[in-house]
Amino acid sequence: FPTFAMPTVVGEIKRFFRDTSWSVRVPRRLQELRLALTKASDELAQKLDRSPTVPELAAVLGVSEEDVVDGLAVGNAYTASSLDSPSPEDDGGEGSLADRLGYEDTALEGVEYRESLKPLLAKLPPRERQIIMLRFFANMTQSQIGEEVGISQMHVSRLLTRTLAQLRDGLISD
Repeated sequence: FPTFAMPTVVGEIKRFFRDTSWSVRVPRRLQELRLALTKASDELAQKLDRSPTVPELAAVLGVSEEDVVDGLAVGNAYTASSLDSPSPEDDGGEGSLADRLGYEDTALEGVEYRESLKPLLAKLPPRERQIIMLRFFANMTQSQIGEEVGISQMHVSRLLTRTLAQLRDGLISD
């Protein structure tokens, strides 16, 4: 009886802890793969004197590299963190994860404008497009642009005013 009872009881205890100690329900196959990965990783680290790579782990265990990546990612589901707890890499004092989630990105509006302007800029004559690029992307003054293009600063000013009005009208009509 002890030869039957001991492995059965030990197996049931292991199964209980495996099935109830995870914060997120993870398939049994991945839980077992994670255990095998941990063991294989430790053994390979001893042999190689460095951390093993994903292909090396896949070769030792006889599984695909994708399965190894999945098995390594499963470890993150073992414990759950509160949204109110400070993040471990938070040295700058930015607060909890909940404080940082949903933060409004002020640069997003600029992306929208830039993407809306691309087709309008493509329709401009080459000289006017060059003047816009030099002014707003190369941060050149009107005098510098005039020297670059070979026209007066006053003419650059007029072209900029006219071109910006065209772009503004194009944005409004879209």
